[in-house]
Amino acid sequence: MAERGKKYKEKAKLIEAGKSYSPDEAVKLVKAAAPAKFDESVDVALKLNIDPKKDSVRGTVLLPAGSGKSVKVGVITKGDKIKEAEEAGADFVGGTELIDKIQGGWLDFDVLISTPDMMSQVGKLGKLLGQKGLMPNPKAGTVSADVGKTVKEFKAGKTEFKADKTGVIHVKIGRASFEEGKLKENLNAVLSAVIKAKPPKVSGTYIESATISSTMGPGIRVDARRAEAQ
Repeated sequence: MAERGKKYKEKAKLIEAGKSYSPDEAVKLVKAAAPAKFDESVDVALKLNIDPKKDSVRGTVLLPAGSGKSVKVGVITKGDKIKEAEEAGADFVGGTELIDKIQGGWLDFDVLISTPDMMSQVGKLGKLLGQKGLMPNPKAGTVSADVGKTVKEFKAGKTEFKADKTGVIHVKIGRASFEEGKLKENLNAVLSAVIKAKPPKVSGTYIESATISSTMGPGIRVDARRAEAQ
């Protein structure tokens, strides 16, 4: 493991080893412990009590305060939906020509939305987009006939979450420059969405641990019991 820098070590002193903080305390600390000169991202990592091979935990959450990131949204559709997507603020809109462009290697977007009537053709992009987590999917909210609403939501901060092979979910909840209240709102929104996505067969403690951190800062454990109770 690489040697931690002086700034990191100084900021780490603010965190009491082994302690789990309330959501309010954790949000305050993550801002204070961000060591970089740039505006660091703030992320939450949730370790779930699931069997990743059997339990799928996946969904979307609309962050009330936004993510702090400018999101490029592409839309694959046709007919009147093209104008609807453009008016909603989509960065790239098209039909078969956009599919061909993506198939040729163009991936200059963060989210790709498709209307249901185009999915039979979008399917050819499965191998390419699936590897990068960009394939339109109903569970991710990116296959929708209501193009205008969907585009606006993703531009406003809607984001997907999905448990990885180790049963951990990572979600960006904002930036270190965000006010404490806004980070807390986003954190609560993520926790609520993940709890709603709890597989029915899971019993006992669902969120085993919750940790928030900035890009360059130390991890801060959030009291998972308090988090799950919210």
